[in-house]
Amino acid sequence: MARLPPPIVKLEIAVKRKILRILRSVLLRYVRAAPDPSPDAERKVFILLVSAWGMGGTIRAAINLAGYLADHKDVEIVSTYRRRDEPYFAFDPQVKVTALDDEREGATPRHLRPMRALLRRIPSALYHRADIRWHNHSLWTDIHLVRLLRRRRGVMIGSRPGHNILVADLAVPGLVGIGLEQMNLRSHGKDLREAMLHRYRGLDGLAVLTDQDRQEYQSAMNGTAPPMWRIPNTVARVEPPRADLSAKRIFAAGRYTGQKGYDLLIPAFAPVAEANPDWELKLCGRGRDTEKLRGLIAEHGLEGRVILDGPTEDVPGEMAQASIYVLSSRYEGFPLVLIEAMSKGMACVAFDCPTGPADIVDDHRNGLLVPAKDVEGLTAALMEMIADEDLRRRCGDAAVETAE
Repeated sequence: MARLPPPIVKLEIAVKRKILRILRSVLLRYVRAAPDPSPDAERKVFILLVSAWGMGGTIRAAINLAGYLADHKDVEIVSTYRRRDEPYFAFDPQVKVTALDDEREGATPRHLRPMRALLRRIPSALYHRADIRWHNHSLWTDIHLVRLLRRRRGVMIGSRPGHNILVADLAVPGLVGIGLEQMNLRSHGKDLREAMLHRYRGLDGLAVLTDQDRQEYQSAMNGTAPPMWRIPNTVARVEPPRADLSAKRIFAAGRYTGQKGYDLLIPAFAPVAEANPDWELKLCGRGRDTEKLRGLIAEHGLEGRVILDGPTEDVPGEMAQASIYVLSSRYEGFPLVLIEAMSKGMACVAFDCPTGPADIVDDHRNGLLVPAKDVEGLTAALMEMIADEDLRRRCGDAAVETAE
């Protein structure tokens, strides 16, 4: 098919943008209707997530937060989409969970399917394009969200930059808008970072994970930052047994993506495996880098020494069968999994990546802290922890105190 002339393409783009601006204006006017004035109007906490049924630290933290708040408030998790029958992390029975777009076969009533198919083809007019989850949103999810929030009273909480910007932009009259930041500011792309610094001014409050994060936002926003609080992520209670510190297994869990740094961990483990033939490394997760990691395992001759497993629903159970937990991330927000490993009494080795590990690990007291992305340093730290069982036990005991 022949390409359209450049002037026509430009005109088409301009028309589409104009239409989206009009749709955005209509949606914002609709959701900003005056809240229910009755004194006994229901007040609810809404927590916005991309996928409440998926896996990941942000999801787990939000579900933990919802469960905690549900003891005192009426809480509803609003998930952009749903693809699974069962959630990866269990929901608190007190918490209502709503999917704006239920993608499971047969979930949409038959009479709505043509409309859904049409509206899902139109990009979101509300969700910021610079967020990597923009593609999960559409006019269909926009409409369902504003219908859910219109005239409501209570609190609306975002869980990632795109949602935090959305909370600020919607400015629903009856809802206090709170942003939760799960990553450090520098980990975001330039366009998204600029949008965050500009649009977060519209939030009623912003919760960050570390003091360093708070200082960075306050400095970057130059007096325009909303009220800010340092609130580390919540961790669900981890039950006994404690980790087996005599076990000859190193463990890590998380998505198989560049952020988690398993492409650094596997080469770091190669000399460890050569010097300690009875030790193994077990990874649990899934993600786009799975084949890349398998290739690294083969390249370093680590077949049978590195176990590349799928995601597990029993991370505490896996931790109980290992003695060392390793965090090889390039960046984090506040690594919940590290706190969980500490609560199990594991001896922890972590990169001093931005941000979080340095706030948790006191080097040689409750774990070992290694300069970020230092593969040789990670090898040395693992060697030290393996060679000294007394060090593992001292760090494990101190880790439990830290987690508590």
